[in-house]
Amino acid sequence: MPSLKDLKTRINSVKSTQKITSAMKMVAAAKLRRAQEAAEKGRPYADRMQQIVNSLAGKADPSSAPQLLVGNGHDKTHLLVVVSADRGLCGGFNGSITRQTRTEVARLRGEGKVVKLLMVGRKSADALRRELGDIYLDNLEGIQGTSVQFGDAASIGDTIRTGFEAGEFDVCTVIFNKFKSAISQEVTLQRLIPAEVAEEAEASDETGVSYEYEPDEEELLAAVLPRNISTQVYSALLESSAAELAARMTAMDNATRNAGDLIERLTLVYNRTRQATITKELIEIISGAEAV
Repeated sequence: MPSLKDLKTRINSVKSTQKITSAMKMVAAAKLRRAQEAAEKGRPYADRMQQIVNSLAGKADPSSAPQLLVGNGHDKTHLLVVVSADRGLCGGFNGSITRQTRTEVARLRGEGKVVKLLMVGRKSADALRRELGDIYLDNLEGIQGTSVQFGDAASIGDTIRTGFEAGEFDVCTVIFNKFKSAISQEVTLQRLIPAEVAEEAEASDETGVSYEYEPDEEELLAAVLPRNISTQVYSALLESSAAELAARMTAMDNATRNAGDLIERLTLVYNRTRQATITKELIEIISGAEAV
């Protein structure tokens, strides 16, 4: 049985840890509100951009449409853009992205495809480096947080577009955690190249009005599609940042609660041990007095 001194030291240590986790929870909660607002404000723009691509794709001639829309006719080499966090202590946030990446790589390789990875965030990159490090194209860090910049997303978009045009890969998909709520995040796979187009692409808007485009659809698509890639990457970064902070807040809240439960159990053991020690000393004193 541990001594009273050991128990007291352990209780003080857990209390110190509880203060840290409680502070981290409050910091994450404060940052989450801004990140959530940014993610929610970015969704309408990304959704509308996708609707524009759908509308243009519905009228474009597939034989002359840009390759960013219809692909290059091959699907041998796949690029996965994996978005994780730079820091830990956020529950299963990074683990879910790492597992999904492993699953997707195994599935593609099982189909005879060549897979390449563009890692955004340090944690999943470190977790997968030993087994998949040889297929990394790049590892980007310091991009996410409460102040995600469109310029960073545009830079990633340019890297993706340049690699596709150079023939380095045929299909590009981004893997990220989409923010659902403070206690829920969903791992999402979104194809960037060829662009995802609804099966029934919209030829008119919600009011039923048909548009004529000037210049033609192919020329507009050539201008819109590169920006759409950057926009979807930016949306993924915003969603991932909000999801990371939500996961960290939840994880630190659970850690704080668990620390409280552990302190209660240790305090109970401490009191019982102290009482047993006092009782033993009293028995020894009484026994000694009776012997005299």
